[in-house]
Amino acid sequence: MKLNTLQPAPGARTERVRVGRGIGSGLGKTAGRGHKGSFARSGKGKIKAGFEGGQMPLRKRLPKVGFRSRIAGDTAEVMLYQLDRLEGDIDFAALRAAKLVPATAKRAKIVKKGDVAKAIVLKGVLATAGARAAIEAAGGKVEE
Repeated sequence: MKLNTLQPAPGARTERVRVGRGIGSGLGKTAGRGHKGSFARSGKGKIKAGFEGGQMPLRKRLPKVGFRSRIAGDTAEVMLYQLDRLEGDIDFAALRAAKLVPATAKRAKIVKKGDVAKAIVLKGVLATAGARAAIEAAGGKVEE
């Protein structure tokens, strides 16, 4: 095999079709676009995604469902059992320093999952009713 004998496989490369170049080419006059309609016009061939020819689109026919709170994305959940490894009073800064709360969170909420063994003091952190009861049962307190 020599470099000067290399060539692509038969049929791998086809010549570009030149449309609109006379009746003898087979693609003259309408250039393969057919007669009339939006696809025959220049610059009008695209139809927006979801367009159904003037009929009410499916996305507008279906009912609106659900609700997504903007606040929920800002609040990080911390499990009760994770608080055992922290020392002293627990506030939002302490949770962030312990990497229990992501950097994007603006507030944290303690959720009752597991138990807490020692008395802890929560300051400026939200807590569910069950988590609050468990903390107070262990001898701690929750300050708003």
